[in-house]
Amino acid sequence: MSIAKEPFGQDETGRRIDKITMTNKHGASVSVISFGASLQSVMVPDAQGNLGDVCLGFDTVSGYESKKNGHIGATIGRYANRIAGGKFSLNGQEYQIPTNEKGHALHGGLVGFGKKVWVYETTESSDRDFVAFYYTAHDGEEGFPGNLRTQVVYSFGDDNRLEISYIAQSDADTVVNLTNHSYFNLKGEGDVKDHLLQIVSEEIAETDDDLIPTGWMMEIADTPYDVRQLTRIGDALEKKDTHPAFQKANGFDVSYDLPGEGLRLCAVLQEPATRREMRVYTDQPAVQCYSGQGLNYWGKGGEHYGPYGGIALETQHHPDSVNHEEFPTTFLKAGDSFRSVTVYAFGTY
Repeated sequence: MSIAKEPFGQDETGRRIDKITMTNKHGASVSVISFGASLQSVMVPDAQGNLGDVCLGFDTVSGYESKKNGHIGATIGRYANRIAGGKFSLNGQEYQIPTNEKGHALHGGLVGFGKKVWVYETTESSDRDFVAFYYTAHDGEEGFPGNLRTQVVYSFGDDNRLEISYIAQSDADTVVNLTNHSYFNLKGEGDVKDHLLQIVSEEIAETDDDLIPTGWMMEIADTPYDVRQLTRIGDALEKKDTHPAFQKANGFDVSYDLPGEGLRLCAVLQEPATRREMRVYTDQPAVQCYSGQGLNYWGKGGEHYGPYGGIALETQHHPDSVNHEEFPTTFLKAGDSFRSVTVYAFGTY
């Protein structure tokens, strides 16, 4: 294993942004940048041994700074996904988070963790490398209580497993929901309609027209959301007229409830032409599946990321969990530690 560091450019305030690349003995690699603690590139082999980049991203800092970039590759916090009206109550006090989507707070407010510059350190070992990013969100930042110290560790090994570990601590009671917002395309070009998707779930969080949960779980049987078995994404999309929420979203944009506890398989993604496979493991209670229907950006190498150009599988808590006692809690008590891990295991089939 080896780690290489290089300048990636400067942000709009002139701060240097670095790119850090972990490369294993097979030549596969993962690149991350210090802006947003973002995943910038994942180079893994296909069934013929040819390396290809399966992760959407940008060649410049400005691509990640853009206010409209689909949150590509970013670490999302302090609170991933939606908070209804940007409001929640904690210990009898109501908090207001800036609203940035249809009157609701999305992905941490106006300037979430994905728009911050993180400090980092690296560690090399014989079969696995580590890049640890650190950021402290101050009390009141984006309306949230408590000074929150967050660590995000990317590690990549000779087994082609990318692991993302999260640790967060606050000096006051607060709420936390962290995730990574990478989009994957195992072919490395075009769209993901021919990809096969499986999610280990029987239910999704029912939502209203603004994608805010109603508090009810909906069984996915006999709906386009049913991907309990490997299903061609394009085939699911062709059934969108059979379900009003799927039709309104024009695809997947939904939180799947994950059974069980601890680190477990939650999703499988396969691409028939290259025979690449990605298996997702997490200890989180849900995974937000977004099929990239809103993508319309120019990415790495001048590649245009159009609708369905990549799929995001964001391991996290359900949206608006702060306002739903029936969901697993996102409450973090002062002095306690939030810990989570997600694994993206790459291979072929």
